[in-house]
Amino acid sequence: MKLEEQRVGGRDADELHDLVLASEDLEDFLGELARHVADRLSRTDRPVTSAVTVARPRKPAAIGAGSPAALELEKVQSEMGEGPCITAMSEEHTVYVRDVAREGRWPEYSQAAAGCGYFAVLCIPVDLDDESRAALSFFSTHSSGFTAGDIAAAEDIARHATSPLRLSLRIGRLQDARDDLASAMQSRTVIDMAIGVIMAQNRCGPDEAFTLLRKASNARNTKLRDVAASLVAAVSGTADIRSRFEL
Repeated sequence: MKLEEQRVGGRDADELHDLVLASEDLEDFLGELARHVADRLSRTDRPVTSAVTVARPRKPAAIGAGSPAALELEKVQSEMGEGPCITAMSEEHTVYVRDVAREGRWPEYSQAAAGCGYFAVLCIPVDLDDESRAALSFFSTHSSGFTAGDIAAAEDIARHATSPLRLSLRIGRLQDARDDLASAMQSRTVIDMAIGVIMAQNRCGPDEAFTLLRKASNARNTKLRDVAASLVAAVSGTADIRSRFEL
């Protein structure tokens, strides 16, 4: 690799890591990433739009895009379970559709892309080295809108996006774990308060109070936490029950 290419790649990596730190969440970062990578491939006479899709286990796909049309196309693929982006992720290779009007593999997707005014689509997988999969998608309003140099540049961009995207996903998982813990603590607080109410009303111990609360939950076919919250709200006069623990 030439020295100048190394410098450009280094600047790209630094800029993308800065985007991770400046983003509120994964979706926000993906949107910023899509706009950043599109700028790298755009020319004055041939602007490029981009999107980033991350497929995660047991969760809906996370998508960021540089335009509403590109976002809609990525959603179409995600819902249908097929398309150039899905193929790039699952088969781990670059997929280039020179002209959607002549592409027979994904007729519904091709029709949707043409309807959005995009006639060439380039999809590059991003190596995340875990259960998640990702790809960068580039859209051109011209058929055969990407040259061999464009494809090489897009693949290079995808390599530089790997580390920042992994970092953003890791931060997202930590945020989810924090939120799950906060929710669990809040539920535990409400349930403990409800047990205390039942103990006072029935002059019983905590085990018997919990059994009564669980029976009420089963009889109403309602979550234990919701039954507990209703009971506490009826006694306290407010539904705003907060945990005393701060994360």
